[in-house]
Amino acid sequence: MAIDKLPVIGVMGSGREPHEEKAQLLGYWLAHEGVHLLTGGGKGVMTAVSRAFSEVDDRRGHVIGVLPGAEGSARSKAGYPNPWVEIPIYTHLVFSGKQGEEVLSRNHINVLSSDVVVALPGSAGTSSEVALAVSYRRPVICYLDSRDEIPGLADGVPVCDDLEGIKTFVRSELQAGS
Repeated sequence: MAIDKLPVIGVMGSGREPHEEKAQLLGYWLAHEGVHLLTGGGKGVMTAVSRAFSEVDDRRGHVIGVLPGAEGSARSKAGYPNPWVEIPIYTHLVFSGKQGEEVLSRNHINVLSSDVVVALPGSAGTSSEVALAVSYRRPVICYLDSRDEIPGLADGVPVCDDLEGIKTFVRSELQAGS
């Protein structure tokens, strides 16, 4: 499979709750935008946005999943990848959640491989990905109704509650980076 050189948009969020409406709107839009979608390849937001993205027939981009390793095994963690991941990236990195900023977390790869990061509601793992995006100076925006949908969200991180604002931010950052 040949992979076009397209921008990569990392979408981070809950591994439990799909936040279906936001994830679906975002996934459909990104598929029409001509980008690759990168997630952690699991359930919740990762599945919902990947499914929406992959349902667009005429898209150019692919669904990429950076998968966590299973403790003490050469395999990926149970439940990974979700069925919509087209390009799985297997890692040995086992940490997640509260350990998301540790060196053995795939969150570093998720953030560093993304041209822009969009965070949906989530918990400690999502919070760590946003913190890493800030630390690595990756453009990051949160698609939230309220800042408290990501615990410990830093004050300077932009939050937007509508897709139009997300579109404007992502397009602006992609244009600035080209």
